[in-house]
Amino acid sequence: MVAIKIVVSVALLALLFSRVDARRLWAIARHASIAWLATALLIYFLNVLASVWRWRLLLHAQDVRMPARTLLGSYLVATFFNNFLPSNVGGDVIRIRDTARPAKSTTLATMVVLSDRVLGLMALVLVAAVGASAAAEVPAAHAASPIWPSWLWAGFLLCAAATAPAVLAPVGFSRLLQPLTVIHPEWVGGRIERLTDVLSRFRERPGAIATCFATAVGVQASMIVYYLAVIYALHLSVGVWDLAVIVPISFVVQLLPVSVGGFGVREATFSLYFAKIGLPIESAVVMSLVGAALLMLFSVSGAAVWFARGHH
Repeated sequence: MVAIKIVVSVALLALLFSRVDARRLWAIARHASIAWLATALLIYFLNVLASVWRWRLLLHAQDVRMPARTLLGSYLVATFFNNFLPSNVGGDVIRIRDTARPAKSTTLATMVVLSDRVLGLMALVLVAAVGASAAAEVPAAHAASPIWPSWLWAGFLLCAAATAPAVLAPVGFSRLLQPLTVIHPEWVGGRIERLTDVLSRFRERPGAIATCFATAVGVQASMIVYYLAVIYALHLSVGVWDLAVIVPISFVVQLLPVSVGGFGVREATFSLYFAKIGLPIESAVVMSLVGAALLMLFSVSGAAVWFARGHH
């Protein structure tokens, strides 16, 4: 699987670089504004702080108390693993491991991280839907967005309809999972019972879930601002509403386990969208690569935290 991901990433990048002027890309990157790149890093740091706060709220909803500093360190390590491992779920394993002992349950820690992921995905689709709707109404110099807002709104409503029963009727949802006990009655039955308890606590604290979702929307919106700072740093011309559509979609596409760190797939997604709205592919590729490079640079702080723990 790792070999396949490497082949996909290399093939897509090779295809894209065969269609652009590499010297022009280097010229754009070389004249980037250091001040705007630093601003982008600051925006991403604030994004991480908001993400950690959201994670802490979900843990508190399950009566799990952990210091914010500990959660920040764990999140930074997870960010490092997500950026430098072939899998984009390696960071989740770190977060689950770091919270399983305080939570006294690996199932509970897993459900909290999974809930965090689901809220983030729903926020991604919502932000993209709002962006596409705004792009359709705001006059722009470029062509209309190739992605219809109705598709994105339908996707958001489907996500909400699929997740609502788990929180609103946890007992009924757990009954749907009972057939899985044929695999191992005791072990699977225990996990389902624990899952019911976790979902019941979330149902009893709707305010926490609503706040976490609002924070997730803010986090995803801040990534649009992050890429806007990258655009300013590279002296490119891309509309903010176009970014509001393509940035969330690019993150959704990167969740597919077909590439290494999203490389190739992310650049191809930006390039296809930019071509549809009449922007040069070079702008898409350089924006994507510089944005990814900044995120990887920031995530190195997670490596420092990891080694400071005494791991080898």
